[in-house]
Amino acid sequence: MKDLKNKVAVVTGAGSGIGRALAKALAARGCRLALSDVNEEGLAETAAGITGTPVRTYHLDVSDRDAIYAHAAEVVKDFGQVNLIINNAGVALSATVREMSDEDFAWIMDIDFWGVAHGTRAFLPHLIESGDGHVVNISSVFGLIGVPTQSAYNAAKFAVRGFTESLRQEMKLEKQPVAVSCVHPGGIRTNIANSARMSKPKSAEELRTSFDKLAMTTPEKAAETIVKGILKNESRILVGSDAWGIDAINRLLGSAYQPLVERFAGKSLYR
Repeated sequence: MKDLKNKVAVVTGAGSGIGRALAKALAARGCRLALSDVNEEGLAETAAGITGTPVRTYHLDVSDRDAIYAHAAEVVKDFGQVNLIINNAGVALSATVREMSDEDFAWIMDIDFWGVAHGTRAFLPHLIESGDGHVVNISSVFGLIGVPTQSAYNAAKFAVRGFTESLRQEMKLEKQPVAVSCVHPGGIRTNIANSARMSKPKSAEELRTSFDKLAMTTPEKAAETIVKGILKNESRILVGSDAWGIDAINRLLGSAYQPLVERFAGKSLYR
């Protein structure tokens, strides 16, 4: 996909953050947009900020499998085709394995992993039919390394990575006209930390403050990096200098990165 003009792009979680920035970046390149979110107010704000290209908005809970498949059919009916799906919607959870509830574990997996998996599978036949399709799944740097208190988030994002990398190989071996990219953002200045679930409410504000300090990249910069990666057909798109650094450490040290993370966590999380 060398040119995005007149392509139909689907973006989940478009009501804020990276999703909103992606919608604007894609619109600037001439994409027709199918934008979804559970936050209808935020979604309306995103759509209101886009001009010069067709935009449709859809209320969508990505944890609902049937709703995702119905959404795919509706988008094809509205636009006639789909060229690009960006499975961006996601949530965060901070809890240790011992403290985490089954409800919270299921909540994050249903959105962060199953939302991506079902979104990919629902749109894949339409992407193949378009003759020029692209799947973009948002993982995280936490899909590259494990971090204390992030076991559920790690599980979801590692799963997204494995699922997406496998899909890319399948599409190439089957000679299907669909490219596949996995995105690993570092700290992005979004509201994901503000909406995250925390096992210890007393530490929530401290954790959110720490996240804000580590968030090095704006959503707009993240979106530009992702769009450029799409146009270059990059299999792995790293977003932010911190993402590049974490990826390099993981490649160089392998599992030996863990003592470094333990040392950092010991100072910031286990005081």
